[in-house]
Amino acid sequence: MSERNIRVEEIDRRAVEDQEVEIVERKGIGHPDSICDGIAESVSRALSQTYIDRVGKVLHYNTDETQLVAGTAAPAFGGGEVIEPIYVLIVGRATKEYEGQKIPVDSVALEAARDYLAEHVPELEFGTDIVVEARLGEGSGDLQEVFGEDGATVPMANDTSFGVGHAPLTETERIVLDAERSLNGEYADEHPELGPDVKLMGKREGDHIDITVAAAIVDNYVDGMDEYDEAVQSVRQHVTDLAESYTDRSVSVMVNTADDYEDGSIYLTTTGTSAEQGDDGSVGRGNRANGLITPNRSMSMEATSGKNPVNHIGKIYNLLSTDIAETVVAEVDGLRDLRVRLLSQIGRPIDQPHVADVHVVPEDGVDLADIEAEVTGIVDRELANVTDITRRAIDGELTTF
Repeated sequence: MSERNIRVEEIDRRAVEDQEVEIVERKGIGHPDSICDGIAESVSRALSQTYIDRVGKVLHYNTDETQLVAGTAAPAFGGGEVIEPIYVLIVGRATKEYEGQKIPVDSVALEAARDYLAEHVPELEFGTDIVVEARLGEGSGDLQEVFGEDGATVPMANDTSFGVGHAPLTETERIVLDAERSLNGEYADEHPELGPDVKLMGKREGDHIDITVAAAIVDNYVDGMDEYDEAVQSVRQHVTDLAESYTDRSVSVMVNTADDYEDGSIYLTTTGTSAEQGDDGSVGRGNRANGLITPNRSMSMEATSGKNPVNHIGKIYNLLSTDIAETVVAEVDGLRDLRVRLLSQIGRPIDQPHVADVHVVPEDGVDLADIEAEVTGIVDRELANVTDITRRAIDGELTTF
């Protein structure tokens, strides 16, 4: 019998896959909000590793307030130019000195941001097309104490907050998530004209799925309107093929629907991101911890990226609840839909949530009583291993947006 407060009940609604209307969104890695998420999480991992290398453990920090101020550019077929650089401010708190040893947290943050941008938004020239500053203050003493610098095996929660996870993904969710990852993966490797700012919106009505794609096209790789149109149609065909491999439902894919070829108004960029066209960004304003924005499901408004992975519930419980949901669905038969909500209480060990609330939609013919004990056992097991989330986050095994 678990000593943890784990509750399992049947939720009084249809599974999302069975609902008449479903809406799903993903902001790609080059979207201004995702750029902020990516930088913040890259800085977080770099700080964690720096602390481990220098003092043997992760010290208190949070870098989840990164902001992006849009720049301006003059895109043109064959190559345009950035007129006013994009500006990024890395804001947060970090321990700068420990037992007499000074730690260069600002330098670590700037290097992490530079490396992240070079890998994921390669058309942005660091220092000219985009300017990054780090302003990391010291954390408060009481939070450092709660953080667990006394050597406690299981850290204490830094806040009274909650995380939400769900599984399995619906067909529409998988299409939206995997289409963006594919476009910014193997597709982009062969099609440099596609910038990383790719946003997908999925809408399912009954058995028809509409996918709307906003795809930034990089001007340096297209010489005219015909080549631009070829790039757009290629994206449309790629997403259509992927979607049709995931579902037997009918699918329609539309790309860059605001384009007006007659007026010459098209989604052409110099850097591959709308951040050059007046689109600002902020951590936590985009994808949730599972990589999607899902209005058909419960979501936490906490930003996951940039928070410390040791005791910040806004990070740990969003990652852990998603992991628990996926694990339960993988190991327990008879589940149509599942939601996990983990609530913390500041000062309590993170493996002892105030409540772990599991809502299930069983498949037809499956009684909750037949699976409740198995579900509870998995939740209890995963909570006992909560500190593994910390390791996986630092090692980059878990995505936060």
